[in-house]
Amino acid sequence: MHNTHDPQVLPIRDGVKPSCVVLPCVGQGVQGSCLDFLAQRLPAVSRAEWQARMARGEVVDELARPVQADTPLLHGLRIYYYRAVEQEPDIPFEAEILFQDEHIVVVDKPHFLPVTPGGRYLQNTLLVRLKNQLGLPDLSPVHRIDRDTAGLVLFAIHKHERGAYQALFRARSVHKVYEAIAPWNPAIAFPREHASRMTESSHFIRMQEVDGPPNSLTRMQVREHNARWARYLLEPVSGKRHQLRVHMAALGLGLKGDGLYPVVDDAPEGDFSRPLLLLAQSLAFQDPITGAKRYFVSRRSLGALPTN
Repeated sequence: MHNTHDPQVLPIRDGVKPSCVVLPCVGQGVQGSCLDFLAQRLPAVSRAEWQARMARGEVVDELARPVQADTPLLHGLRIYYYRAVEQEPDIPFEAEILFQDEHIVVVDKPHFLPVTPGGRYLQNTLLVRLKNQLGLPDLSPVHRIDRDTAGLVLFAIHKHERGAYQALFRARSVHKVYEAIAPWNPAIAFPREHASRMTESSHFIRMQEVDGPPNSLTRMQVREHNARWARYLLEPVSGKRHQLRVHMAALGLGLKGDGLYPVVDDAPEGDFSRPLLLLAQSLAFQDPITGAKRYFVSRRSLGALPTN
């Protein structure tokens, strides 16, 4: 199992906590050294690079003991190491901090910037940039928006308070409004609600609608339109991955700039000319720690409606 923890055995480095992998237990048929296992389990890092990291003291077990190239398999223990990304793509856009107190940070995210590390992105993620900027080692997102989506993201500053804010989203106690630009079809009546059952598809990242009891719900209305395009206000009642994109595409109203729905047509790396015209515009909730009523609005804009 590969995940991240909050160990004391390695410090946070450049805003990134060490990652963790659990070594197999005795009897699971795995032999060799810790180096053999890591090179096989995490092949994105070459065997030579694992050796170099070990030589630098950047691989340790949960007891803070250095793991060397000849260290035998330490069955069942956790191994900690620093994740690194070679030739990480540059994201030339900056987020804006809208609000910060002793409990939360609310950030206005640009298009194209991932919220958390993953794949080829590590330093060029909203979370790591904020940790480095604010010096808050335990900062963590309470919810997520897609890399392609711009707008508001809520972060908890303290680990012990994060669950209280996450519970608001699970209980659907956060009122979220998104703005989107998509085709206009006068044959589709608005305002409306769209409910469906969403599951993962065979594509590694796409979601799909299937038959069965609904597990997702979006309220939709039109703010303005011209002959071809409309500006929609979308209120997700549930929080399924890609929910708004899937629901709009199901109506034949795929969002402008969407490289995943209704068909995969993603722009090449480094092409920022086709942003997904979806904006997390507002968040409203009662703060579970202070009791204060919170309401935040993005300062970003999707611009005027296209004319063609």
